[in-house]
Amino acid sequence: MATEAYPKELTLSMNDNHFTIENTAQGEVISQLIQKIRSNYVSPEMAEKICIHIDQTWKNGEYRELTDGDLFALGLTIQLQEVSHDEHLWVRYHAESIPSGEAALRFNQIWQEQQKNNAERENFGLHKLDILPGHIAYINLRYLHRVEWARDKIASTMQAIATCRAAIIDLRECTGGYPETVCLLCSYFFDEKPVHLISIYWRDEDKTQEYWTSPQVVGLRFFNQPLFLLTSSETFSAGEALADILQSHKRALVIGEKTDGGSHPGASFYLHEHFEAFIPIGLSFNPVKGKDWEGEGITPDILMPAPHSFNTAYRLALEEILSRIDADKPQEFQLAGKIHTALHELE
Repeated sequence: MATEAYPKELTLSMNDNHFTIENTAQGEVISQLIQKIRSNYVSPEMAEKICIHIDQTWKNGEYRELTDGDLFALGLTIQLQEVSHDEHLWVRYHAESIPSGEAALRFNQIWQEQQKNNAERENFGLHKLDILPGHIAYINLRYLHRVEWARDKIASTMQAIATCRAAIIDLRECTGGYPETVCLLCSYFFDEKPVHLISIYWRDEDKTQEYWTSPQVVGLRFFNQPLFLLTSSETFSAGEALADILQSHKRALVIGEKTDGGSHPGASFYLHEHFEAFIPIGLSFNPVKGKDWEGEGITPDILMPAPHSFNTAYRLALEEILSRIDADKPQEFQLAGKIHTALHELE
């Protein structure tokens, strides 16, 4: 194993309020990184290519000048992705120490409490919820946090929009999350009949897991109303999964830019007191499309610059609602008037 080739001693010093990582500590980080990638990366063949490249680069002395923690992590990440072209594979430097352990950090209670606190501070990924003129819900979603943490927030959000005539979900800054949370949210957009949304092969367990909509959700579903998703080149991972699923089932219209292209779910691993590696351990598979979106991204139904996608989605939502209105009913007649006003303002 490559761990035998590097010194085991760890040395960190303080310099101008920044941690400086010494070469012995660099060697330990790289040793642990190679070991974790070989044992866990979803493609064993690619894992070997990555490890050989990182090992050789270290032996050539190319990391030794990167004594700043952030720069060292960035240098490793660039090298990892240069070989794998997998943006889910990265190394991160932490100024504060992180919990140690051989297993993935998701099994560490201290780490999970820290992540849960972060999720709470981020309002479980919900950046904004608004009800627009025309009775259209707007949801700005930045992250799909672990389902047991985000379940109540998702339920309350869906109840807040339950009587809306349409919804726009803004995924332009949604950079990831958990497949279980994607499935819970998707469950609100279908009826009670279970729908197979995605399958994931997990290398660590050597099994394929199917993800389906839930036959039961808290509160009302949102399965008859028009649904629009906004994407950008920054939309990534679980954000892409949500767009891919709803688009492939023709449940939503996707508008904006082609997404980044990362479909390999993974886990965080401890490398060193101040270094974490995120390593892909899963292969996603869309049962409708028969493939994943790794390296390709999701192509929107309406391709356009991301800054213009909201106005387009809002206009289409207003027009769709207007086409469904029964103007003979007084309340519907009033709504039609508000929609015409909103369309005029958009123009």
